[in-house]
Amino acid sequence: MQRREFLQRTGAGLGLMALGELLPADSGMPNPLAARPPHYPAKARSVIFLFMAGAPSQFDLFEDKPDLQRLDGQPIPDSMRGLLVDDFKKNARIMGTPRHFQRHGQSGHSFSDLLPHLATRADDLTFVRTLSTDITNHHPAQLIMNCGSPQFGRPSMGAWVTYGLGSESRDLPAFVVMTSSSGLGIEGGASNWSNGFLPSHYRGVTLRSQGDPVLHVSNPPGLSRETQRLRLDAIRDLSAAHQGASGDPEVDSRIAAYELAFRMQLAVPELTGLSKETPATLESYGLQKEETRAFGTNCLLARRMVERGVRFIQLYHSSWDDHKDLNKNMTKNCAMIDQPMAALLADLRQRGLLESTLVVWGGEFGRTPMTEVRLAAMEKGREGRDHHALAFTMWLAGGGIRPGVSFGQTDDIGFNAIEDKVHIHDLQATLLHCLGLGHEKLTYLHQGRRFRLTDVGGQVIRRILA
Repeated sequence: MQRREFLQRTGAGLGLMALGELLPADSGMPNPLAARPPHYPAKARSVIFLFMAGAPSQFDLFEDKPDLQRLDGQPIPDSMRGLLVDDFKKNARIMGTPRHFQRHGQSGHSFSDLLPHLATRADDLTFVRTLSTDITNHHPAQLIMNCGSPQFGRPSMGAWVTYGLGSESRDLPAFVVMTSSSGLGIEGGASNWSNGFLPSHYRGVTLRSQGDPVLHVSNPPGLSRETQRLRLDAIRDLSAAHQGASGDPEVDSRIAAYELAFRMQLAVPELTGLSKETPATLESYGLQKEETRAFGTNCLLARRMVERGVRFIQLYHSSWDDHKDLNKNMTKNCAMIDQPMAALLADLRQRGLLESTLVVWGGEFGRTPMTEVRLAAMEKGREGRDHHALAFTMWLAGGGIRPGVSFGQTDDIGFNAIEDKVHIHDLQATLLHCLGLGHEKLTYLHQGRRFRLTDVGGQVIRRILA
C-alpha cells in the first residue's frame, strides 16, 4: 500500500497525527537546523539577549559617579573639550542623576533605585563598563550590535549562532525574537534579526504578543491537519525534484520552513500556553500586573524556550531614547522590565539552566554624562541625555561568564574609558566563545569573501570568563 493511500484509509485520529509527525524525518530531506558540534567544548548551549533598543542611560542605572552630582549644572571640564564638536563645547553642562544608588551582594555592584528587583541578583551579574561602538545613530548602531556591521544585509548574531550550532529543538525555530514597548517602536526593526546572506532558515522568527503567536499558526476553517499533511507531502516532492535540477540551497530552506511550520502548529500553542506554570511563577514574572505583563510574558517564554532547546532568543524592549524627560521615561521602562528580569535569572538558576544559558543585557550605545545640548533650555526636571559611543555599560550572566565581576573603568564622570576599553566585536567574540564557537572560524563565503560576525576585529574578553 502506498503511503498516501494508507493515510487516506486510516482517516482522522491520533495514529494519523503521530505518523504525520514522523514523516518529515523519513522523507530523506536534510534538516538544515540539525544540531552541530561546537568548535571546542562549550559552557553555554543557548543565549537570551535582552536588547534595550534606544540606548538606556548607564548613569541612571548602574554607574554611580559622585562627581556627576558634585558638578551637576557646571560646564564640562576643559580636558573634554577637545573631544566634542563646537555646539557641545559651548553649551554642554554636566548632568547629575536624580536617582539614588546602593551597593548590593558580595560583589558590591551598584544599582540605582530604579532596579530594586534586579539588585537582588547582583552576584549573578558581570558588568562590562567600557564598551565602545563606531556610530551614534540608532539604526546603524543597532546593526553593529546585532549584525557586526552598520551595513544592511549582514546576518544577525542569532543567525550566526544557529548557522554554527543548529538547534536542539525539532519543533520550534532555532532563533526566536519577541518585542515589547513603552510606546515607541524599534528603530531598526527586522533588519536586526535578519539572516542576511545566510540561507533563510537562519532568520529570526518573531513571536507576537497578540493574536496567533506566529502568523498563520492556526489552520484556516475547513482545512484539517491531515489534508495539510498530504498537501505538504506533494509540495515537498515537487520541491525536491526542483532542487535536484537546480541545486538551489534555498529550496532546502523552503522545504524545512514548511515542515517546521507544520510542527509548530502543535508546539507553539503548547509553548505559549502557561496553564502548567504555578501561580507563584506567574506572579514572580509580574504577569498579574499590567505594567510588567508584556515583558514578563516574554521573559517567561524565553525560559520555556531554553527548556525546549531553542538556541537563540532575543527580547527587544523599546524605546530608551530619552533626549528629554529622562527620569520620567526611565522610571516607566524600568517598572516594566525590572521584576521580570530578576525573575528570569532566579528561575533559570533554580532550574539548573543558568549555567548553560548566557543572558546578555544592553542597548546599542550609552548616554552622555551631559545634558542634551539641543534641548539646553529644557525646564528643570525634564532634561535628557544624548547618544554616547565612547563608553557604556552592559551586563552578562550565566553560560561561561564569571559572576560578580566588574570589568573596565571609566573616568570620574564616565565620559571615556581609562582602563580595559573593549569594542562591540570583543563582546560578540566572547559570546561566541561561551557557545564553543571561534569567532575567526565561524565564517561564510559570500561574493568571494569569507565574512564573520566580528568582521575584521574582536578579541575574547578572557578576564570575565568562568
